[in-house]
Amino acid sequence: MTHVGVDREKVVLETDLPGALSRRSGKVRDIYEYADGLLMVATDRISAFDCILPTGIPGKGRVLTGLSVFWFERTRHIIFNHLLSADVADFPAAVQDEADMLRGRAMWVRKAQTVPIECVVRGYLAGSGWKEYAATGKIGDHDLPAGLGQADKLPQPIFTPSIKAEKPPRSSGQNWPRRWRNWRLRSSPSRPTTRRRVGSCCATRSSNSAWRTAS
Repeated sequence: MTHVGVDREKVVLETDLPGALSRRSGKVRDIYEYADGLLMVATDRISAFDCILPTGIPGKGRVLTGLSVFWFERTRHIIFNHLLSADVADFPAAVQDEADMLRGRAMWVRKAQTVPIECVVRGYLAGSGWKEYAATGKIGDHDLPAGLGQADKLPQPIFTPSIKAEKPPRSSGQNWPRRWRNWRLRSSPSRPTTRRRVGSCCATRSSNSAWRTAS
């Protein structure tokens, strides 16, 4: 693995864990497949506009994992999730030598079918939303006032869910309702569906036929 830093907490930019059946790296997380589950490791990499920057933020991966674990545990009574354990002692025996690095930044999770949806709430006209507005005058199904400029505050926040693209780096917010309907048809119990494995921060996010990871 690659560490940066001397007197402060080491920045984990890459991981290389033993014993995995397969491995996938996303913009921030590294996903390792073992026989009984997946080990999801949040690194300290920074991704901005789908570009991975050469430096990291010390402890970022631990903060991300802490937030995820908090909400998975807090909402478990509402909806079932993929989290099995965030305790390093429950991780595969093959990775126990890396316990210090993994502690607080990794989750042991179930393999599960994924729902490739990303929830986005926009309060300002920026990024891909700005590009879509400049071309069409709207974002998704939301008609917006004419004459807005880049980074302008929207009259009110809008919900613009997107479907994770099959291949990185870009997600797609285009034709969201149609894409969602198509996904539901593909995943309907009355239709055969290809099993997908989780490769993201939660079991209901992003996939492809092998794995897909998300920041």
